Amino acid sequence: MIKINWKKFGIFTLCGLLLSWMVSCSSGPSSSSSNQQAGGTQQVEFWTMQLQPKFTDYFNQLIATFEQQNQNIKVRWVDVPWSDMERKILTAVSAKTAPDVVNLNPGFASQLAQRNAWLELDTKVPQEVRQQYLPNIWSANTLNGKTFGLPWYLTARVLIYNNDLLKQAGVTKPPATYTELAQVAKQVKDKTGKYAFFATLVPEDSAEVLESFVQMGVKLVDDQGNAAFNTPAGKAAFQYWVDLYKNELLPREALTQGHRHAIELYQQGETALLASGPEFLDTIAKNAPTIAKASASAPQITGQTGKKNVAVMDLVIPKATDQPEAALKFAQFVTNNENQLSFAKAANVLPSTLKALEDNHFKSAGDQASAVDQARIVSASQMKDADVLVPAMKNVKDLQRAIYDNLQAAMLGEKSVDQAIADAAQTWNQARA
Repeated sequence: MIKINWKKFGIFTLCGLLLSWMVSCSSGPSSSSSNQQAGGTQQVEFWTMQLQPKFTDYFNQLIATFEQQNQNIKVRWVDVPWSDMERKILTAVSAKTAPDVVNLNPGFASQLAQRNAWLELDTKVPQEVRQQYLPNIWSANTLNGKTFGLPWYLTARVLIYNNDLLKQAGVTKPPATYTELAQVAKQVKDKTGKYAFFATLVPEDSAEVLESFVQMGVKLVDDQGNAAFNTPAGKAAFQYWVDLYKNELLPREALTQGHRHAIELYQQGETALLASGPEFLDTIAKNAPTIAKASASAPQITGQTGKKNVAVMDLVIPKATDQPEAALKFAQFVTNNENQLSFAKAANVLPSTLKALEDNHFKSAGDQASAVDQARIVSASQMKDADVLVPAMKNVKDLQRAIYDNLQAAMLGEKSVDQAIADAAQTWNQARA
């Protein structure tokens, strides 16, 4: 068994697509009620998720530059461990002691947006500023027609593949679609006895399979939030995964093991494909250098929609802030083209503004580029088709559980596909009633 150095995965984990590690918060949150200081100076409290100590120098310099340009505003930066953020911000919002600017993802931020917790930005952010961001990414911060957050940094999966293993199976190029994936899975199994890939059906783990439904053209919920996947397209998606499992083209442990197992199998040379972040190529190089030498990256697999997954980090402003103008000024400063580009380079992530994404850093890697640099170019090239595939909604994990539990039942022959998808829809509708 290969020992994985989980602490080295880097910033990609912060978007919830992979794994998180715990770092103690340097200082606790404080009430925003004291934001107006003597002499008319305003204090903006800014919370981020687990960016210390790696980016301490970056943010100290960023804040110093902002304060130099805005002499009447001081910024207090508090970095909160990933595992603590939801609890801390829920407590702070309820107690009306929330910070002025908060780093969250759209999924969780939207839950509080339903409670009217965030400052609505549609009338406060000029159209010329809004147009600086990728349209699909801006839309990810909208709920019921109201915008609750400014897009910040992005991460997007790529398809990491073992070229040697694919060649052994007679596969000349990595699959680009789910249809091609099924064909490659059979070819790899027939020729090598190994699996092409691993995808988890553990409800609490990765949403990759749920996202595949959207990529295959399935609408998960309707405008009222009711199940909308009990359709011919939904049944086809259910049948796709059931067939892979029943035809032994998906490892049996897909029902019990999470995304970590996908990484372990790939590093052991037991699978040919891994859907993950570009940063994992560095991890593979450290843990499995032989596999790393055979590895390259391609765009992530998609369905007939052509949609690609992207994970988004936002900045939101609590509605109860007593410094809304200063908070918005700072949030726009952090997310402007120049600062998005500098942070994306520092953290090896992607910016959410159009101009920053046009920088040559995301266009060309050079002849001597590392595998991670090459993967970054692949990842950035997907942004024109990128979207937050699972819409922002309350209790989205309940939706994932309803689908995964019933998909597992169909895979094990306990239910027909028709019964499984009908039961999944009924479970979700009852849960949200």
